[in-house]
Amino acid sequence: MTNRREMLTTGLAGAALAAGGTAASAQAPQATAINWRMTSSYPKALDAVFGAGDIFLKAVSDMSGGRIQLQHFASGELVPGLQALDAVQNGTVECCDTASFYYVGKDPSFAFGAAVPFGLNTRQQNAWFFQGGGLALFNELLAQYDVIGLPIGNTNAQMAGWFRKEIKTVDDLKGLKMRIGGLAGQVIAKLGAVPQQIAAGDIYPALERGTIDAAEWVGPYDDERLGFSRVAPYYYYPGWWEGASAILLMINRSKWNELSATDKAIFVAAAHQANSLTIAKYDDVNPAAIKRLIASGTQLRAFSPEIMDACAKAAAELYEEIGAKNPMFKKLHDHMMAYRNEQLLWQQIAEFNYDAYQIRSRSRR
Repeated sequence: MTNRREMLTTGLAGAALAAGGTAASAQAPQATAINWRMTSSYPKALDAVFGAGDIFLKAVSDMSGGRIQLQHFASGELVPGLQALDAVQNGTVECCDTASFYYVGKDPSFAFGAAVPFGLNTRQQNAWFFQGGGLALFNELLAQYDVIGLPIGNTNAQMAGWFRKEIKTVDDLKGLKMRIGGLAGQVIAKLGAVPQQIAAGDIYPALERGTIDAAEWVGPYDDERLGFSRVAPYYYYPGWWEGASAILLMINRSKWNELSATDKAIFVAAAHQANSLTIAKYDDVNPAAIKRLIASGTQLRAFSPEIMDACAKAAAELYEEIGAKNPMFKKLHDHMMAYRNEQLLWQQIAEFNYDAYQIRSRSRR
């Protein structure tokens, strides 16, 4: 009887609170409606990477009861894809979804918000962003450009890309014209390659015409949709330049500061939702895509240990050179790499050994 009475009392109290809350809400001023524009660095055809922005804006709309609306524009609809950050800075749009390493020309430190060669994998990157202080540190950089950043997705580990000819030795990289993003282009330039920064929609025609000899983009699912296998038969791995690559929402800082605490919380929660679902999307669609590519004639190739070692050495040299001149870069680099090394100690014990066993046991079944 006592429990029943307590339950009844609790239920009535809850009902009273709910009624009071409804009455208070009716008297409170209406929350401000928000209509923003979000430009993308990606074409709509790439439904996984462009879709991260779609997941985010839908979550924002749902959480706000439709009060907050963001209109999502594909690369080139408002501004070119590689000028998304500029559009947010100058107020042309309120926000954008992009890869921060597209802007290493402004400051090489921008790479740490997306991916750096021989950096973090997806789980390590999420841990660094959200638990290790990495996102707060990266936002110190973004503050200098009057924007803030929230991760809304990740492509996970990428492939090394599509090549019109085989790459067997380090010498085969000399003179190779390759579409490649971020700091990776500066790494391969040390080995004699000629990096090109080309937006997604322009990569295929450049490969087809022979303007470039190779191109990296993302991985099997996105690469298949862009048709690279039709013009470059060799598909190399691993993508050492992007063990993970974050998709970043960049918001004009003045517009962000105008938001209420509640609306900021909605944006953060929606970003987390988009981040989780986009990671799951890529893990879901890539296995089938790589099978289809192989069935259609794509030839998988692995970079040799010689090439991997030469690239790792070149990356280390580059980081030292940039860090000597750029304190923010050194701060981010040292912070991230120390975090990576700690993660590797644990993952080597548990994750890697488990994965290796699964691979061995699969081959015996």
